[in-house]
Amino acid sequence: MDNETLLSRVTARAQEWLNGNYDAETKAEVQKMLDDEDKTTLIDAFYKDLEFGTGGLRGIMGAGTNRMNIYTVGAATQGLANYLLKEFASKPEIKVVIGHDCRNNSRKFAEISADIFSANGIKVYLFESLRPTPEVSFAIRKLGCQSGIMITASHNPKEYNGYKAYWNDGAQVLAPHDHQIIAEVNRIKSNDEIKFSGKKELIETLGKDMDQAFIDEVKKLVLSPEAIEHQKDLKIVYTPLHGTGITMVPDALKAIGFSNIIDVPEQNVISGDFPTVISPNPEEPAALDLAIKKGIETDADIIMATDPDADRIGTAIRDAEGNFILVNGNQTLLILVYYLITRRRQLNKLSSKDYAVKTIVTTELAATIAKRNGVEIYDCYTGFKWIADVIRKNEGIKQYIGGGEESYGFLAGDFVRDKDSISACCLFAEVAAWAKDQGKTMYQLLQDIYVEYGYSKEVSVSLVRKGKEGADEIEAMMKNFRNNPVKTLAGSQVTLMKDFAKLEGIDFVRNEHISLEMPTTSNVLQYFTEDGTKLSIRPSGTEPKIKFYIEVHDIVKSRDEIAVAEERANAKIGAIRKELGI
Repeated sequence: MDNETLLSRVTARAQEWLNGNYDAETKAEVQKMLDDEDKTTLIDAFYKDLEFGTGGLRGIMGAGTNRMNIYTVGAATQGLANYLLKEFASKPEIKVVIGHDCRNNSRKFAEISADIFSANGIKVYLFESLRPTPEVSFAIRKLGCQSGIMITASHNPKEYNGYKAYWNDGAQVLAPHDHQIIAEVNRIKSNDEIKFSGKKELIETLGKDMDQAFIDEVKKLVLSPEAIEHQKDLKIVYTPLHGTGITMVPDALKAIGFSNIIDVPEQNVISGDFPTVISPNPEEPAALDLAIKKGIETDADIIMATDPDADRIGTAIRDAEGNFILVNGNQTLLILVYYLITRRRQLNKLSSKDYAVKTIVTTELAATIAKRNGVEIYDCYTGFKWIADVIRKNEGIKQYIGGGEESYGFLAGDFVRDKDSISACCLFAEVAAWAKDQGKTMYQLLQDIYVEYGYSKEVSVSLVRKGKEGADEIEAMMKNFRNNPVKTLAGSQVTLMKDFAKLEGIDFVRNEHISLEMPTTSNVLQYFTEDGTKLSIRPSGTEPKIKFYIEVHDIVKSRDEIAVAEERANAKIGAIRKELGI
């Protein structure tokens, strides 16, 4: 489609909003885009419909078909309601849970969704105020609901909001329900089909009782109560980054026995503008700057941060010189998986039924730790809905002990079916207490893991490509990598390539094609080399990015050798980035 045709098309769609059944504020915003000589914003707002994908909605807030607003949220909710009414027609009562984070418009979108569900005769449990995403997952299971939604854009920039849909097991919706819900949403062609007038008698408020029930479950996960008692004064700096974690994390830490929780007052302020950070993402080093400053002032032991909807955890620990260093998502996973397996073995709780889960782009060192200890480990796609899928399939057969992904998400217990920073924060603090009881810092514990199981270094590189042009560029890049496969990485021969879009792989050593057993296809490419290097390439499903994951390995025999191994790893990663042009 040429630019002139595209502009004509989006202008016609914008005119439909001007003439249609939309509120005055929305129409004014549309008119402003039409009047602007620069049509970039108009095109981005109307060139397509904001897609209700397998994870729900996520987009920039504003007027337009490709934006998060009361009409796109309304259509999503009406479509989901229509599907629930069909799927659970035999039930005397259909129930849903609704939660929201701190973002601008989150409460509005949550209340509108509650009205729409109730207008369709569906019982709604609406949290009294902002709450973490994992608590929505928990409440769905606790209350025996058929579905639920969370209004959040997770760690995206402040311009974004989103809508995550959950099924009756507390996990994000999977096939076949995801595609059938999408079909119902796509059938909504007019605002007149959306029932905006709610029935207040069908809307019930959730509050502190559900919080306490959640914390009671977190307490059951503790494996080292004695260590926590010994180290209850452990100095823990915690920041919610202006988000929902403030409602749960400090209380949960205190409930399991920690008494010295140090806050970052500026970031306890609940705000969708995230005034103290450029990005409310614990993956971004700058997001923890204030917490680290507080940690230095108070001589803290560890630092923890959660993203706006409190499903991701970022941490910082002290290095050998006593300076705070950030712990990345892979390292957090390594520490937590190592602890869960090691501690369960010490307590004689480890069994042949235990298993852990990681995503395909997450460090292979986690698999090494599990396998050497006789613990089965599953590889799944990026996204906690796939980890939840593994848990669901193994329910009543095997024992889930923990799992996560490199993007700072971890799940310690199966009473939640999404990543959960509340239990992860408690577990991380518990590990710190356990290590300190043995005369170790968290840094020394991580070093000892490398000595025992091998050193690994992982780097994630994201190329941001916004708007329609960006989406086209990302698509072209993936096509190029498929048509021109990588043959070597930093001088090491590629021995195995996996294409999850085709569910096929090529073993170059044996010169044979292999089938990949996964529940569905996914637009991911992976390359493995002779020296253990792994490269994964995938477009983000929630952001305008293409992501490259580089993982390299080495062997170290003592803590003293780790610095040299890191130098070698950085050099190898630098060479790979140069080869890929990233």
